[in-house]
Amino acid sequence: MTRDILHFSHGNGFPAGVYRKLLGALADEYDVRAIDRIGHDPHYPVTPGWRYLRDELVDTLTRQYRGEPVWLVGHSLGGFLSLMAALKAPQSVRGVVLIDSPIVTPGWRTQMLRLGLLTGLYERMSPAGVTKRRRDHWPDWETAWQHFAGKPAFAGWDPDVLRDYIDCGTMPTGEGEARRLAFARDIEYRIYLTLPPRLAVRAMRGVPVPVGFLAGTESRELRQAGIGATRRIVGTHLRYLRGTHLFPMERPLETANAVRDMLAELRGERRRSLAA
Repeated sequence: MTRDILHFSHGNGFPAGVYRKLLGALADEYDVRAIDRIGHDPHYPVTPGWRYLRDELVDTLTRQYRGEPVWLVGHSLGGFLSLMAALKAPQSVRGVVLIDSPIVTPGWRTQMLRLGLLTGLYERMSPAGVTKRRRDHWPDWETAWQHFAGKPAFAGWDPDVLRDYIDCGTMPTGEGEARRLAFARDIEYRIYLTLPPRLAVRAMRGVPVPVGFLAGTESRELRQAGIGATRRIVGTHLRYLRGTHLFPMERPLETANAVRDMLAELRGERRRSLAA
């Protein structure tokens, strides 16, 4: 019996390998695939509205799966791109699970976002400003581990995921044991500053495949975006998990269980929820 294909798309700055524990927990039920580093193929550059990033995903679906509809699951950036791919090529998609990828509710929030992008205020208030100044080189693996393990932002991460971040989120420079960020800092920065402005309007007109949403109870990103547009898009397929915007890194196994449950729900099945 063949397994359904689950194509996972990662968050901005986090290569797919960082989610190894989460995806490994899904691999017994699904054929899990992923693009390792979205935005790093020069054929699909970062541009305003993420058109080519979306096309990178759509072309992957067409090329690798040869028309077989697959499940799309994405965290943050990956969720937005999964939704955009479903709108662009619904024939290639069975359904979408957004992991804390809140759609900005049209109205004053979108106006504030556009104003912030125009004035530079968004850069100072969003992760973009931090990305621009982030350290991206270390003399060895252990130094990189100590650097991130000592930061409050990583204190709540599952230890296995933090190790995967050092293993897959950094890479050898070719100079001794030195390592650098695997996800290029300038690409991460440009992704933050080129948000798709009309995604909410398009999605709220109707998505031709079922969509579910997993939200972090302490997600600052969800508070900033609002929940109104997301509720209109996903309907009753909305669940909360304890944690911040990065709850897949904080509770990878609980997140995997929640993804299983949501996919079953989107298929119209009932199953006992294992998510906390």
